Amino acid sequence: MDAIILAAGLGTRLRPHTETTPKPMLPVRGRPILDWSLGALPAAVDRVIVVVHYLGEQVEAYLKTQRHVPDWQVVRQEKPRGTGDALLSCRDRLRPGASFLVLNGDDLYGAADLAELSKLRAGLICQLVAEPRKYGIAFLKDDDTLGTLIEKPDLDGPRLANTGAYVFPPEVFETELTLSPRGEYEITQYVSATAAKGTVGVVQSRFWLPIGDVAAWQAAQGMDLDAVLTGRR
Repeated sequence: MDAIILAAGLGTRLRPHTETTPKPMLPVRGRPILDWSLGALPAAVDRVIVVVHYLGEQVEAYLKTQRHVPDWQVVRQEKPRGTGDALLSCRDRLRPGASFLVLNGDDLYGAADLAELSKLRAGLICQLVAEPRKYGIAFLKDDDTLGTLIEKPDLDGPRLANTGAYVFPPEVFETELTLSPRGEYEITQYVSATAAKGTVGVVQSRFWLPIGDVAAWQAAQGMDLDAVLTGRR
């Protein structure tokens, strides 16, 4: 199974720490964020495609030394135009006819959750949050599969937030992306289109750590991550 890791962001909320280091390479307990992500991948994943942009040469240099996934590739997003565009840039690198994982490169996911996600043909990981106005929120159908995603709804919690970990079917690229109100091509358009055409399973997260700012990064240093981020590698 292929896995795509989206690691092209600028990491502006983590400055000055990201002025000379790309966000996926920031250390957490002595290991780059990306190293934790690769180590948590399920056994089904035997190839990884990493999308890079800002200081991407550092990410590529790390990939040459890591031992988690020997078969890897780098795709350079020359002009970042959103997560949907980043995913689209990998289309010709993927194995034909197979579902594939996609993960945010600056979030950490539990190995058990990723293993469960990898068994679906289409799906995403969601986490219960108390402040839905800060997140993209998943609304489920009667059978507990995904109905739709709504960005930062004016609702009170708890609600299921989209964590940015997905498995997509090969036909996902049949959807033609359009620019979002903020002028980007969003991966969530692919998710919503897949749900409109068929079944998108929902895995309720047991562990999700978004490292979006300095406070979250510093908090991660004191966590016992080995217990939840240990996959087969």
